[in-house]
Amino acid sequence: MSKRALITGVTGQDGAYLSEFLLGKGYEVHGIVRRSSHLGVADHRLRWLGIAHRVVMHDANLSDLGSLVRVVQQVQPDEIYNLGAQSFVATSWSQALVTGNITALGVTNMLEAIRLAGSSARFYQASSSEMYGLVQHPVQSEKTPFYPRSPYAVAKLYGHWITVNYRESFGMHASSGILFNHESPLRGIEFVTRKVTDGVARIKLGLATELRLGNVDAKRDWGHARDYVRAMWLMLQQDVPDDYVVATGVTTSVREMCELAFARAGLNMSDHLVIDPDLFRPSEVDILLGDPTKARQTFGWEPKVSLEEMIFEMVDADLVRVSRFLGG
Repeated sequence: MSKRALITGVTGQDGAYLSEFLLGKGYEVHGIVRRSSHLGVADHRLRWLGIAHRVVMHDANLSDLGSLVRVVQQVQPDEIYNLGAQSFVATSWSQALVTGNITALGVTNMLEAIRLAGSSARFYQASSSEMYGLVQHPVQSEKTPFYPRSPYAVAKLYGHWITVNYRESFGMHASSGILFNHESPLRGIEFVTRKVTDGVARIKLGLATELRLGNVDAKRDWGHARDYVRAMWLMLQQDVPDDYVVATGVTTSVREMCELAFARAGLNMSDHLVIDPDLFRPSEVDILLGDPTKARQTFGWEPKVSLEEMIFEMVDADLVRVSRFLGG
């Protein structure tokens, strides 16, 4: 009998790639989606991967404990992946309460639903490298102290520690992946990598002349989402639950990432890139660099896709998207 997985945030980047990965392993995949007036287009990432018809959707909300209990009881999952969140850092300053209610307290609701439903499902919590914030060590591992610098990061830190608390208090098989930045053609347009590749595509096809960005000297440890969802699954296959950093161990500046994107399209970055002070964050995280040693040593995880391959894939995908918009 095939295993059954339940995914919150199933229509997001990670949810889509995780669904694809689990379906490839023979899982029955269920997803939680909140009611929305644009529900008919919410599954566009799943449709991009050609798997929308294979994921069973359930109406529930991370802010509604009763709906979560109902779905857990109905699905009876073997594994639950909590990827749902208000996940955009910039929005967390303008919507701090929503971010706290969903990204933080939503984790408690999901854990409570598992406990109240009497489920033995293994639980994965999507933690974030943003929790390190004002970094206390040049390279961040599972032992590095956290110093969050945004409402989003604070909310993620709550979700991380409540997962540890439920693991220790109730003996739940609950693990957290402290994922560093991971991107793909399915990344939301508001995130910097996708903003860059979409902007480059529009400039290449004559729809724009400039790309406006904030702090291009910020450095991140960027990997491909397809690699990172594999790490999520590997965590839940371990006999003992634990927390793991998932990262490439290589840092790259936004400026260097932009150079790759413009070069892929045959453009000169200096002709089009504009630095806009209004786009700087209220408090910036200057550099994040992860140490994935524990994940490598425990379950053999290694990233397979290089930064160059990922950016080239994203530029090519956005050129196709924008061409379709133009009717090409």
